[in-house]
Amino acid sequence: MSDMKFGKVGQPFFKPRLRKGIARLFPGRRRRFTCMAGTRGYVLHLPAGRMQAPTGLIVMLHGCGQSPEDFAKGTGMNGLADSHGFAVLYPAQSRRANIQGCWRWYDEKHQQADSGEPAIIAAMTRQIITDHAIPPSHVFVAGLSAGAAMSVVMGQTYGDLFAAVGAHAGLPFKAAQDASGAFAAMGGAAQVHGPDRPKRTITFHGTADKTVHLSNSVAIARAQVQPDGAHRISEVIDIARHTAKRDVSFDADRRPVLENWTVAGLGHTWSGGTPDGSYTDADGPDASAAIVRFFFDGPDPSLR
Repeated sequence: MSDMKFGKVGQPFFKPRLRKGIARLFPGRRRRFTCMAGTRGYVLHLPAGRMQAPTGLIVMLHGCGQSPEDFAKGTGMNGLADSHGFAVLYPAQSRRANIQGCWRWYDEKHQQADSGEPAIIAAMTRQIITDHAIPPSHVFVAGLSAGAAMSVVMGQTYGDLFAAVGAHAGLPFKAAQDASGAFAAMGGAAQVHGPDRPKRTITFHGTADKTVHLSNSVAIARAQVQPDGAHRISEVIDIARHTAKRDVSFDADRRPVLENWTVAGLGHTWSGGTPDGSYTDADGPDASAAIVRFFFDGPDPSLR
């Protein structure tokens, strides 16, 4: 996909052409997207060897100090995309917007639809859906740290666009309103604004995370009002150096609506990631595989 420019959010100044072919000829190439809300780079991964439309789309939002390329390597999400046939979109935060490359989840200007970074990410996502004939019902968003916090924002501001959210070491919606509040929230003093709009959500968090306090993932889960007749199941999993507790909540129809992983001894890293990328711990449970399963398939039958 070549550079794209849009008028009001989601509306093109001109009709894009040949993007699908370009994306297939130059996989993993950094491109730029422009709309009235701003410009951001991105990397798009289309499933290798698949000529038909992707089965879905996962938007992956990197953490501070990371890039789309780094995040793709560390999470191994592209390999899962090739195996399961879905596409992966990696938006890139601008260092002009934030010198550390952090998504501005903590700024109220970026906590609402139709403005700021949520508007850019949403418009970019919609264009990829259109260009590659992706089923609109199979579009998801996930991220790490600041990217996880922004994923929660996207789930709340564009709930019609994203079917589910994955937050690894993230923070709840509107946990802060400015930069100073962001540090307080990361330390465990997140603002609580009330129940969120219902959104299927999976969270991962380590008990040894010294950057974003574990209480934030607890707050994300608590903000999701449990449906009437909800059924809950928990299990403990021993993997390599870590023990993980997985809690799953189902609605009355036994459809998974919330899944929370608490990983003992895991720091501020992507659980089960590869050392090819930054902020990863290869010895933890595979967060990428769990997120894909939750998004597309629901929990393992053994948990039902």
